Amino acid sequence: MAPIRRDVLAMGAAVTAMAAAPRAIAQQAGAGEVNTSFYEKGNVRIRYQEIGSGFPLLATPGGGLNSRLANWPNAVINVMDVFKNDFRCITMDQRNANGGESTGPIPVDDPWGAFADDQLGLMDHLGIRQFFFFGNCIGGSFALKLMERAPDRVVAGVLSQPVGHRTEKPNVLYDISRDGWAAEYRKRQPQVPMETIEKYLHNLYRVRPDFVYSVSRDFVRACQTPMLVLPDDTEAHAYQASVDIASLAPNAEVTVYPWNNPPELKARTINRVRTFLKAHRPATAPR
Repeated sequence: MAPIRRDVLAMGAAVTAMAAAPRAIAQQAGAGEVNTSFYEKGNVRIRYQEIGSGFPLLATPGGGLNSRLANWPNAVINVMDVFKNDFRCITMDQRNANGGESTGPIPVDDPWGAFADDQLGLMDHLGIRQFFFFGNCIGGSFALKLMERAPDRVVAGVLSQPVGHRTEKPNVLYDISRDGWAAEYRKRQPQVPMETIEKYLHNLYRVRPDFVYSVSRDFVRACQTPMLVLPDDTEAHAYQASVDIASLAPNAEVTVYPWNNPPELKARTINRVRTFLKAHRPATAPR
């Protein structure tokens, strides 16, 4: 009986260790290790990562409709690395990004609202009520949609190199998404008709062919959420869109342009982002 009893005790110890594993992983993530997991709601599945501790900072990398975790190392500011000692940094693959692991239906009727639903759903899943938001590239439009959808939850936002409508080339984002994202997506999902894809892209970029696509100028003019704009000037990142955001939003600040070169200027800009966010941290928030 003694060997059997030892086996039972060993099995019990193993079960106890397995039960404690999620807590250990959470502790490691808080200590500087990346924790990768999935959140599911209905037919949507979102892959996300966390690192660091403190007040939550939800960050979305650039890449347009291919905004995904793997883009951070090449981002102009790698939020997950740069701010991991300041905030509880959370990021995600956006729904249906090529090369990512987040999946869901093509939300033809309300694409910007669907992205916001995914992002807010993740925060609900993590038990987070209020948070900062850092959006790079398409993340600028995500940020403003979140501020419209949940003004009591987004405490402050950073819009880094936001996409925006370019009057002299109005179809640039539609074309980039059709020729890049859509072509790759349909290799994985050939059952999705191109007609559905084109309607989806139309509702993203052509229904409101002005400004930042996701919200109106009237909304930004009335938006009280503090925001910091880091301008860019490329085909997809229209400089005028950044100027308009900073001009219209009553509590917006804007950096110099260009701000990411030389390295000393980029370092000062990163420190300004850190200072801006910490200045708006709620008094009762975790430090």
